Amino acid sequence: MTENTRLHVGDPAPAFSLTNDRGQTVALSDYAGRKVLVYFYPRANTPGCTAEACDFSEKLSDFENAGVDVIGISPDAPEALAKFRADHDLTIELLFDPEKTVMSEWGAYGEKQNYGKTVVGVIRSTFLVGADGTIEQLQYNVRASGHVERILRDWPV
Repeated sequence: MTENTRLHVGDPAPAFSLTNDRGQTVALSDYAGRKVLVYFYPRANTPGCTAEACDFSEKLSDFENAGVDVIGISPDAPEALAKFRADHDLTIELLFDPEKTVMSEWGAYGEKQNYGKTVVGVIRSTFLVGADGTIEQLQYNVRASGHVERILRDWPV
């Protein structure tokens, strides 16, 4: 198994500029001076990804009250993300990374274990980027169920 590039606390967050589900370009630099939680998920409208996105949307005011914006990134096309938003009344920012370039730079794409087999795919991961642009908290191989509650409980957001 090859080792995936992984970020660490204190590393500068890799810059990105991606398209959202409304066709607008969104860059990490748009959030300069603010904290932003960036999470990567495999596919819109699948059970785990839906639960996670709904939880983030439901708790968005908790993050906003703490001065934290939330961005979800997947390889889905904007049309799929727009349907995902509409189907579940999502209120978080949804971006797409079709080439998985940003995911790879953040260590959220590569080899992983899936049902005992080594596969290449999106590694469900979450990062808290500080107002200074560095990684303050991170977690790879996230379990979707209960993840948002664990972040709010355990991370200093």
